[in-house]
Amino acid sequence: MNTLSSAQSAPSPRPATSRTVGDLLREWRQRRRMSQLLLAAEADISTRHLSFVESGRAMPSREMVMHLAERLDVPLRARNALLVAAGYAPLFRERPLSDPQLSAAREAVELVLKGHEPYPALAVDRHWNIVATNNALGPLLSGASPDLLKPPVNALRLSLHPEGIASSIVNWHAWREHVLARLQRQIDVSADQTLSALRDELAAYPTPPGAQPPEPGESPLNQIAVPLRLRTPLGVLSFFSTTTVFGTPVDVTLSELAIEAFFPADPQTAAALHGLTDNRRSDGVHGATAGT
Repeated sequence: MNTLSSAQSAPSPRPATSRTVGDLLREWRQRRRMSQLLLAAEADISTRHLSFVESGRAMPSREMVMHLAERLDVPLRARNALLVAAGYAPLFRERPLSDPQLSAAREAVELVLKGHEPYPALAVDRHWNIVATNNALGPLLSGASPDLLKPPVNALRLSLHPEGIASSIVNWHAWREHVLARLQRQIDVSADQTLSALRDELAAYPTPPGAQPPEPGESPLNQIAVPLRLRTPLGVLSFFSTTTVFGTPVDVTLSELAIEAFFPADPQTAAALHGLTDNRRSDGVHGATAGT
């Protein structure tokens, strides 16, 4: 496995905030499109009490802050911000992946990435910076600029940047639409300003030369998922992806870590990748024999 430890070598500094916990809770409630009445019912508290908390007329207990954050599905990082705004210590730690206490999690990521070969897979943080990859990903990035491959490598920037692999993506228009829509959903859930800036950057990239326009009548509804179709020395390879996350994280870093695994979308892609692996194994055996 290829590890890019510098992409996430230390926890991000916690920004200071002068906003009240009531302001933050109201913002999260509105982001979830919930009325005070609905949230109060979900949290089993009175609407009057919730109104007092949001207006600052009542200071919520630590337990109440966590209770409301749970009902609002607030990310762990933002739950810490809610606690700090209410005058309490953060509850969820943020360790770098190199922390010894995360060794079991790192091993789990390595097992998933390695076990997915000969198909490509990568682990990314909350901003889509690549934390680790398996050996199958490298050959697909051969046309990218070396500058874009310097850590921290951003997976979405790499895919749509003119000097990344954009010119190799056959269905660039469909893939761009998929990436921007997925990024917007993450922004809606997390309110992350860095992701907002990344979305604006990606949306401003020009169409790469040779990008094929969508075919008339072509619709993602006719497919099981939006594919990533790449021109490679092995021919055009087609993939669909899945996302794996930790199920019950109580660490901020783990809660924001995701594994993107790419699967062949057609038999030709599967055969090409298996053939590439077989050739590498054969070359390794021949090299070892020649050296004896």
